[in-house]
Amino acid sequence: MIESLYGFAALLALAFLRVPLAFAMGIVGTLGFYFLTGNPMAAESMAARRVVDTAMDYGLSVIPLFILMGNFVSHAGLSDALFRASNGFLGHRKGGQAMATIVACGGFSAICGSSLATAATMGRVAMPQMRKYGYKDSLASASIAAGGTLGILIPPSVMLVIYGILTETSIRELFAAGFIPGMLGILLYLAAVKWVMWRDPSAGPAGEVVPWRERWAALKSVGSTLALFVLVIGGIYLGVFTPTEAAGIGAMGAFVIALLRRALTFSLLLEVLRDTVRTTAMLFAVVLTALIFANFINRAGLPNDLLAFVNGLQLSPFLVILVILAIYVALGCVFESMSMLLLTVPVFFPVVAGLGFDLVWFGILVVIVIEISLITPPVGMNVFVLRAVLPDVTTGTIFRGVTPFWVAGMVRALLVLVFPGIVLFLPRLLY
Repeated sequence: MIESLYGFAALLALAFLRVPLAFAMGIVGTLGFYFLTGNPMAAESMAARRVVDTAMDYGLSVIPLFILMGNFVSHAGLSDALFRASNGFLGHRKGGQAMATIVACGGFSAICGSSLATAATMGRVAMPQMRKYGYKDSLASASIAAGGTLGILIPPSVMLVIYGILTETSIRELFAAGFIPGMLGILLYLAAVKWVMWRDPSAGPAGEVVPWRERWAALKSVGSTLALFVLVIGGIYLGVFTPTEAAGIGAMGAFVIALLRRALTFSLLLEVLRDTVRTTAMLFAVVLTALIFANFINRAGLPNDLLAFVNGLQLSPFLVILVILAIYVALGCVFESMSMLLLTVPVFFPVVAGLGFDLVWFGILVVIVIEISLITPPVGMNVFVLRAVLPDVTTGTIFRGVTPFWVAGMVRALLVLVFPGIVLFLPRLLY
């Protein structure tokens, strides 16, 4: 185990020196494997084999396709349409536009799959509208930051795909498992808005009542995108096609939607393709080096030693999960979400599997806690993304406003922890 701890210490040192995570994990993983084996050729062969085997994995093609799908939808003006549709039904209530923002974030993130992109996009769309009606910046910005976190759980989710690859868990089951907790997250965030309004009715004044004709017209404008979501997720859930095939269909469908909405020019198409390649290359680099690092810590015996240590403490399995979740919450204060997933899952999932827990359930629970980390100070990536989009809103204002949503996220994590059926109900119907 001591070699693994040295490896993590070296990784933190490189991170402190601002070495990119992908380079840091690759360097530590390869050098650590060399020190364990004493054979430089063995370390080189391990790293090369891991890169080739992973890059040749057909299942990984789901990542660039879902990213391409999200980029097409993002550039097709869907965020404006979703906000108009949800605002038409909710905006006339007190706090209604904050609620509409959360619903729109949920819908947008279901297609986009990126929390950061959702927060940035909806910040530009929803914030001016809420300010127009006198919303306090704390509630308005917090509803956007919190709503953006929904992007990494509601399928299709790149985070769930990466978790499935790291743990060799069925992506189809993970997508099915993420749906109900994702919807629960939306409901709890709406409840958080209600709680804010109960404490301070002036935080979110009611907007104008939108005629039913305009409501249905706004809803109709997002009909094609909702149909695409149902097709992709429904097809995966019913077993009509695999997640990779669904990603291809989704990318093609999003391309057609962008054409039909006349939102796609040749220059914009090139921009979409460039963004997709850039994001995919970044994710692949991090995933590949994370797997190299995982090989090192597995060779050093950290997961087995950790499991033996936990069993020696004679703690109940439930308490062990609580400790793991507490570690995730603490790491969320200083680590970015993807880094946290890639560094911790290879260590924790063998322990969780050894204790007899379902890895699909654990994956959803981990992603929920990582969602919470996106709005947890002092890092809170969604908060800082929103701060860049809204430079006149202070970071402190956003963090103060986001507290009720943070509590709502913790409530969801506890519900999933105590009632695993929330997660496992849909996956069990697959068989």
